Amino acid sequence: MSTVRPAPTAPPATGPDPAPRATVPAKRPPSTTQRLRRGLARRARRFRRKALVGSWRLARRVLQAWRSSLQLRVASITVVVAGAVVVVVSLVLFRQITDQLLGVKEQAAIDQSLNGIPFAQSEVSGIATSDSASVRSALARTVRGLQERGGAAGDFNVVMLYRSGDFERPAVSRRDVYPALPADLRAEVATGSQAYRYAPVPNDEGEPVPTLLVGAPVLTDAGAGEQVELYFAFPLDQEQESLDLIRSTVVISGTALVLFVVGIGVLVTRLVVDPVRRAAGSAQRLAEGHLEERLAVRGEDELARLATSFNAMADSLQRQITQLEALSQLQQRFTSDVSHELRTPLTTVQMAAAVLHDARQEFDPAVARSAELLQAELNRFEVLLSDLLEISRYDAGAAVLEAEAQDLRRLVEQTVDGMTALADLHACDLRVELPATPVVAEVDGRRIERVLRNLVGNAIEHGTGRPVELTLAASGSAAAITVRDHGVGLSSADAQHVFDRFWRADPSRVRTVGGSGLGLSISLEDARLHGGWLQVWGQPGQGAQFRLTVPLTAGESLTSSPLPLRPAAPRRTEDAP
Repeated sequence: MSTVRPAPTAPPATGPDPAPRATVPAKRPPSTTQRLRRGLARRARRFRRKALVGSWRLARRVLQAWRSSLQLRVASITVVVAGAVVVVVSLVLFRQITDQLLGVKEQAAIDQSLNGIPFAQSEVSGIATSDSASVRSALARTVRGLQERGGAAGDFNVVMLYRSGDFERPAVSRRDVYPALPADLRAEVATGSQAYRYAPVPNDEGEPVPTLLVGAPVLTDAGAGEQVELYFAFPLDQEQESLDLIRSTVVISGTALVLFVVGIGVLVTRLVVDPVRRAAGSAQRLAEGHLEERLAVRGEDELARLATSFNAMADSLQRQITQLEALSQLQQRFTSDVSHELRTPLTTVQMAAAVLHDARQEFDPAVARSAELLQAELNRFEVLLSDLLEISRYDAGAAVLEAEAQDLRRLVEQTVDGMTALADLHACDLRVELPATPVVAEVDGRRIERVLRNLVGNAIEHGTGRPVELTLAASGSAAAITVRDHGVGLSSADAQHVFDRFWRADPSRVRTVGGSGLGLSISLEDARLHGGWLQVWGQPGQGAQFRLTVPLTAGESLTSSPLPLRPAAPRRTEDAP
């Protein structure tokens, strides 16, 4: 019996104690102020984002309205032009009125000050400058005298100033005027010149009032270093009221004038735009098939002639469309009737030709050859008759789509198997590129296979022996099949007519496949019946490529194709061996 011994424990380590770990302070929760600031910051960011989005949407709406409304553009341009003219005229007019009003005031104030200087000089000519009481009395008497004299400049205040060195003794008719005298005006008057300035001076309520200040020196018998100065203060409150009244009148009248001009512009524009808008609406309804649409004719002006011309055009279009519809119906009925009527004699002739063809070995070589040609041409005539019947069903709207889920790979393989004999006859190699997974689509297999046979047959006939490439691809909502040849190709003009009935790019070419000339037209109608596309690309000398695109689910609309219409690298392929 074995025993298990316990493992020896390691002795405790001796030596210096390890350094204590640094304690990380716990993160304090945000305070109420911080949370409030963060919340306000988030709200501010959201507000700025909403304001930016709202501004962008408003700008887009304004731009869309500007582009789509002639009346809005005319009104806006009228507002800008009329507003600019009114502003310029108002500024010039207001400036002239201000200059005229202040010019008259300045001239009256200067004249009044010139008339007051001799009076003040006579009053202070014998002043005793050494007696302060005498100076004060003379200045006060002179101020009262000038106030009593009045003048043509209106209300005014007077300041007389006696200066001796740095000592000044003023006499005023109102005490608020003296502190408001500008320093530059006093400096200029001190040099012995008459001057005037505009400056705000407090009134009795302490509010600043624009004031015209006129100052001039008064000659006296005083000694050197002594001078008497006279200042007149003419309040411009009445002139300011007049200018405010004129300004408000100009603004109101200018605004009314702009609105009046804009109203006239909008009215005139509406008189022109409304008939044009009605004509555009009538043209739209006419294009939608309402051939009885007409415009009301009012008056004899240009708009009335426009309405008359429009109605004449509508009458002509209605007559021509009615005639074309009648001819189209007649043509469709004729094609259908003839095709059905030819079916019975064709069957009889085919039966007789089959008997002759089976017994051709008993005939002379020339008669036997005739029997073979008769059989071949009757088969070709039967194909043409079948195509005519199919076209007549499309024209009559009687074509029915029998869609069911099918693997498109199988349809492509069946088409290639059926066209192999024809490809071998023309020494043409059929190359097929199919996806590894099934491509299931709700299609009418008979019609899709007929489209592919037509495309492959045309590619073999025009491929001049070069390979023909078939490619199948699918996306989430659509499937596409391309048929590419490297033959004579198509010009841009030919590509516009390649789906026309009985159209041939080169009428001198002999048709070797034996088609009816309706194959591509029927293929286009088959693609449209599926809600798909049938498109062509071509370049002279580089071949052509047809692309058939159908939705995977019947009834859905196509937005794109899984395969490009133009080959990625068009090339000329060498002849097949």
